[in-house]
Amino acid sequence: MNFTYWLGKCLFHEAARGLFDFRIVGEHKLRFAGPALIACNHVSFLDPPFVGQAFDEPIHYFARKTLFDHPVAGWILREWQSIPIDRDKPDASSLKATIRFLRQGEKVLIFPEGTRSPDGTLQPAEAGVGLFIAKSKAPVLPVRIFGSHEAYPRGAKFLRPARITLVVGDLWQPDLESYHKEGKELYQALAQDVMQRIAELVS
Repeated sequence: MNFTYWLGKCLFHEAARGLFDFRIVGEHKLRFAGPALIACNHVSFLDPPFVGQAFDEPIHYFARKTLFDHPVAGWILREWQSIPIDRDKPDASSLKATIRFLRQGEKVLIFPEGTRSPDGTLQPAEAGVGLFIAKSKAPVLPVRIFGSHEAYPRGAKFLRPARITLVVGDLWQPDLESYHKEGKELYQALAQDVMQRIAELVS
């Protein structure tokens, strides 16, 4: 864990617990060795750092590729182990980077919905997450964050009082052969199953 990542983790850890009474349900499920795609719902800009600070180890994040063009933002994103991705069309470079990290036994946070929910409700999963699962063959850890939409919804200019809770599901190893599908049909089926597992998590 480099210094910049450690500093950011400490700051968000204090902010989460000090400002939003951050709680974790099933915290012991976060403590496991080996790789995983951490699949989470997405309702706020707070989601990536608040999920990340819950882990003892550093994890990798996806960030919009254009953000890396900014000298300061790009430097911070690289220090925070972010993977550049074209949100509308994931390319080979982001897929290869993700698979490389997973094969090294590391963890990658992914948002199946692709973008923040406009109203805090769960949105349909995009097939892209299924592509990453199928190609990496990595286990999936479903998690669901509650309260971050109330604290900092899409379009808000200021933080609002709220209690934020992260609910952790069971690690899931998809049996790809059981799907009897290929290509985009397989990717979409995997994405829907991931989203269903997230939907089943309650605070």
